[in-house]
Amino acid sequence: MNYIKVSQAAEKWGLSARRVRVLCAENKISGVTRKGKLYMIPENATKPIDGRKLRGKKISKAFGKLFLAIDAKKAELIKLRPFTKGELRRLQDEFLVEFTYNSNAIEGNTLTLQETAMVLEGITIDQKPLKDHLEAVGHKDAFGYVQSLVADKKAITEREIKQIHSLVLVDRPEDKGVYRRIPVKIMGAVHEPPQPFLIEPHMNELIRKNEQNKKVMHPIERIAKFHLDFEGIHPFIDGNGRTGRLILNLDLMQNGYPPINVKFTDRKKYYEAFDAYYHNNDSGKMIKLVAGYVDERLGQYLEILK
Repeated sequence: MNYIKVSQAAEKWGLSARRVRVLCAENKISGVTRKGKLYMIPENATKPIDGRKLRGKKISKAFGKLFLAIDAKKAELIKLRPFTKGELRRLQDEFLVEFTYNSNAIEGNTLTLQETAMVLEGITIDQKPLKDHLEAVGHKDAFGYVQSLVADKKAITEREIKQIHSLVLVDRPEDKGVYRRIPVKIMGAVHEPPQPFLIEPHMNELIRKNEQNKKVMHPIERIAKFHLDFEGIHPFIDGNGRTGRLILNLDLMQNGYPPINVKFTDRKKYYEAFDAYYHNNDSGKMIKLVAGYVDERLGQYLEILK
């Protein structure tokens, strides 16, 4: 790894040398080493975000440093040349296939990653259920709708949530976009979702609190918490997981972050995050999971552009 001096980093980032030394001393620059009294900074280190940007937000010490590092990567990505339309389309298409495969697989869909890609291109897979085909196509259409909401800067409301669910549950016309009318239990979970007559007031309160929390919570923490609470309400008879992950990505993209792909191979950690929240009121595991995925995606984009 190549290193630069404090003075070089200060010039590169538009900061004073004194400020850079303070950041090094506070361990806010990744990979810094010392040679005697001198700090040596990795040449590819990301400029730290000013911590004052988080003032007014209620952020625990456990996440402050993590959020600053993520926001620093986001700021650096914004400054780099944008992707061309062709590059962006290629990255979006690759993400859509992986996101659709993983989100559906978590819910029991049997299509492989390659089969999902083929179905999204209009190819029928022999000996695979029609339901699995429709779920893949419905998820693709739902993500397209989410992208249109981002472009139009639409707020997250009950109407948008129900519309996302309608596209997800394309194979169940009688249930799509309709709150469930019977009590349910989530298999293996300690939490019991509210009774049907309480779903609408719970959803209204969830959306209201989400708007309030925008003023006092870091976006990633707020979005992870919304996801936990939405899945806890379990408003629909089916498709709650897929709908919830689409809403999660809608909110991330509206706040300038890349969409994330909760992997099928990480489903155990994903379920454990829900258990921690509903057992011990601990949202930390879900926040770290979401933040980790965001950090990983930002890193991938920066690697490509650099």
